[in-house]
Amino acid sequence: MSRTILEALDAESPSGKEGFSTLLKRQFEIPKDIEASVQEIIRKVQSEGDKALLEYTKRFDCPDFESSMLRAKEEEISAAYDHVDEKIVGSLRKALENIRKFHAKQLPVSWFATREDGTILGQMVNPVDAAGLYVPGGTGGSTPLVSSVLMNAVPARIAGVERIILATPPGKDGTINPYLLVAAKEAGVEEIYKMGSAWAIAAMALGTETIKAVDVIAGPGNIFVTVAKKLLSGTVGIDMIAGPSEILIIADRSAEPSSVAADMLSQAEHDPMATAILLSTSNSLAGEVCSELTIQLNKLQRQDTARKSLKANGLVLVVKDLDHAAQMANMVGPEHLELLVEQPWDLVPKIRHAGAIFLGGFSPEPVGDYIAGPNHVLPTMGTARFSSALGVEIFLKRSSIISYSERAFFQDAQDVMNLARIEGLTAHENSIAVRLKKD
Repeated sequence: MSRTILEALDAESPSGKEGFSTLLKRQFEIPKDIEASVQEIIRKVQSEGDKALLEYTKRFDCPDFESSMLRAKEEEISAAYDHVDEKIVGSLRKALENIRKFHAKQLPVSWFATREDGTILGQMVNPVDAAGLYVPGGTGGSTPLVSSVLMNAVPARIAGVERIILATPPGKDGTINPYLLVAAKEAGVEEIYKMGSAWAIAAMALGTETIKAVDVIAGPGNIFVTVAKKLLSGTVGIDMIAGPSEILIIADRSAEPSSVAADMLSQAEHDPMATAILLSTSNSLAGEVCSELTIQLNKLQRQDTARKSLKANGLVLVVKDLDHAAQMANMVGPEHLELLVEQPWDLVPKIRHAGAIFLGGFSPEPVGDYIAGPNHVLPTMGTARFSSALGVEIFLKRSSIISYSERAFFQDAQDVMNLARIEGLTAHENSIAVRLKKD
């Protein structure tokens, strides 16, 4: 019998402890040469604008690209519907409706409160003026990432952002996959630009002759996109710095081994650096999952990628009970957490750190990627301990409202001066004093 790609390990064994320790130390490191390359791209876009975009696009995407092709024309978008399966349009619309309903519940409201002394305090919530969405080309345009369009555009639209632009690299012929165009149109994106990688991020953040700068940039991408977002954060708001995909599954004997294996592979096929972990209370289940991984792996279109991922970052551990599994999951803070146990709701209160939690055998991670409604842009590399899924709030900002009455001012004046004085801020103190009409 051939050796399985992963072996089940006892979590308390030396090899099990070593594997888990390595998992906790995972980091998304940026090679210095890539950071230097991205810095040069940013400088060039800032100084040369459209000329730089044209040069990079010709070099890396479309040799015959011209400046007139930079923005997708309305007729291109309309014609895209002729090349898209009506069933796919139906699925897009169903996903859009679910995503809209979920994100609509996230929308905060402005509020005001009054005190007896006449003070009015509050918070005013407003959307940013413009948002830029980035969508990778997807294997040269042959695998359009339509779900990324929906997951980024819908919360921006619900937040009330007036101008939403989308950037995606063109194919070698200068076109954008019609499925991406249709997804953007259905999601309400009217401004679509054919540009990719770090130069697209720089153009949206800094602006060019053709592209007016935006306030927030969201969307996934390769390491060049990620580094550009990191370097430009502060000049522009960003959604997050995302690393490779992750899934951690907690399973007991009630789980179906083939489903567990399939769900692990659903993340492993993303990237050789993706992470797929199983924590099981059952020795027999863990062994069966390892066998299933080997069987199912050989049937995948992206089996080479998934194999590299499992060998580098896959782990199957047998734990003594579900409480320990939950503790370990919290230490990992995974992007995706599946609870494939007999009573998943009983385990939910014990989970504190996870990007998204999937409960039960009929809630596999892919339903969250495409159709359920919650956003699939999630924190990775353990950042779920302090950050959250992409949501409406990324595209909103809050302004505090302060309105003091004369009575309230005189009541608080001395306290303000006291605090300003100990900080050595005499101008602050004087701002109050002159209103008290002191000599």
